[in-house]
Amino acid sequence: MEVEEVKNLIENGLSGSIVKVKDLKGTGDHFSVEVIWSGFEDMTLIEQHQKVYKTLGKLLTNEIHALQLRTAVN
Repeated sequence: MEVEEVKNLIENGLSGSIVKVKDLKGTGDHFSVEVIWSGFEDMTLIEQHQKVYKTLGKLLTNEIHALQLRTAVN
């Protein structure tokens, strides 16, 4: 997967979010992601991460093998 694909999936799933994605190994399957979104307000850290995972769907276990994730409220 390309960095832009991951970024677009998250941005489309979490409207108004600010997303930064890095390919950690250059192999298109290990990413570091930072998501800032006002919708995370009043969510636990686990709920925030689950919201992001949902935007990636089945890609998370098939094409994306590792996801280092940081979330914050905008």
